[in-house]
Amino acid sequence: MNRLKTLSLLLAILILVVIVTAGISAEQTTNKSDITTRQLESETVLYTIHRGSYEKLGKTIGSLYAQAVKSKIWPRGQLYCVYLNNPEYVSSEHYLIEIRIPVDKEASNLTGTLGEMTDVKTLPALEVAVVIKPAGQADPDSIYVNLYKWILKEGYVVIESPCEKFLSDAMSGNYAQMKSEIMIPIKKISSKD
Repeated sequence: MNRLKTLSLLLAILILVVIVTAGISAEQTTNKSDITTRQLESETVLYTIHRGSYEKLGKTIGSLYAQAVKSKIWPRGQLYCVYLNNPEYVSSEHYLIEIRIPVDKEASNLTGTLGEMTDVKTLPALEVAVVIKPAGQADPDSIYVNLYKWILKEGYVVIESPCEKFLSDAMSGNYAQMKSEIMIPIKKISSKD
């Protein structure tokens, strides 16, 4: 019984140390003033769902671009990924990532014809909290910690899964060297809510 209590106490201390360390790291990595909000316009995207580890995204991205060419859908912007589940709670073989490529509105004529996990849809306009992940940063955890803290502090609520738009080296396969925008869809909390 005493051993169980001691192990529980040690586990609690370890968790506290990790939380404090993550908080300090978040403060050092991303300046809160670097976080902004932006209004995203409605857009049409070609997308597919990837299930599995982040390391295997390249093949799925290549297949999505191949589908675009085959279907004569031409990309109109930078690739981005929407992270549909939290890697803290699921194993890497169960990660779900929606890969999106902005395309012309005319591509919506192909909705429902591209396969089981690949399709075209039009996204509504929405507001996002945005921060840059610089090239050279391999682990974005501290950025996310700071971003979620900022969202709450500024009186917003998260309304959808976070996404990441790749601004450089997206095809290199080296995440640490990719500059990206991390965006979280948000809504201002009002007194009516």
